[in-house]
Amino acid sequence: MKKYFLGFFLGFAALLTQACDYFEPSEDRTVVVRVNDSYLYEEDIASLINEDTSPEDSSIIVSNYITRWATQQLLIDRAELNLPESQQKEFSDLVSNYRNELYTNAYTEAVVSRDLDTSLNKAEIEDYYAQNKENFILNEDLVKLRYINLAKNSNNLDELKTKFRRFNEKDQQDLIDIALQFKNYSLNDSVWVKTKSVYNKIGPLSVEDRASLLKKSNFMELQDSLNVYLVYVNDVLSRNEQAPLEYASATIREILLNKRKQALIKELEKDITKDAIKNNEFEIYN
Repeated sequence: MKKYFLGFFLGFAALLTQACDYFEPSEDRTVVVRVNDSYLYEEDIASLINEDTSPEDSSIIVSNYITRWATQQLLIDRAELNLPESQQKEFSDLVSNYRNELYTNAYTEAVVSRDLDTSLNKAEIEDYYAQNKENFILNEDLVKLRYINLAKNSNNLDELKTKFRRFNEKDQQDLIDIALQFKNYSLNDSVWVKTKSVYNKIGPLSVEDRASLLKKSNFMELQDSLNVYLVYVNDVLSRNEQAPLEYASATIREILLNKRKQALIKELEKDITKDAIKNNEFEIYN
């Protein structure tokens, strides 16, 4: 199928090139379309379609691509004729700088990924936290809670409420054993979560319930037309309070690894310059 449509568009391209006084470029590749001195080759459009693409879709996809490509080339050619040379030079410099950034970043990332030690012990994280506590102030409320979302017509609702609120070791196991009957749940109330995610998970909960949500050791029962939501708030931290280490540790880990990464990049740049001077590949003329 792909060969059929490539053949079709090569024929289409032949018609275009006759109308445009087409001339064959020197490169040993099959030309599909020419716009002035720019060429679109068969290999450029080969990846646009596959064996699963219908003939109709293939025709539309390739035709649209050719039109977009030709229009872009015509606009570029027109811009090169009409834009001031100073502006064209500015664009060329930007493209060159961007190319240089792509190459250097790709190379340094490859080297750093190979050599970066990503292991961090608990003491390193704790030390950084202790020295930079002022940087870890909460900008939103956090809670530790557990919740269950189940159908309103559940027969054992009263028993579930008792187990959910008491929550001793046996209750926890019992709830886990029957978790398949819950529409949604989380019984891990030892992890800090953002209240925004709680609002997203528990439909009837709104910002008007903030006072109840930010009340420690508080049980809440909410309902909508189909569901019952059991919520137990275990602990609370309000915005502008100190972020706990357990919550800040993921951010601290990223900071410390980035510091290591930047140190490796500086070392790489230093070594590559030193080697270039040693091998007479880098020279500054007075």
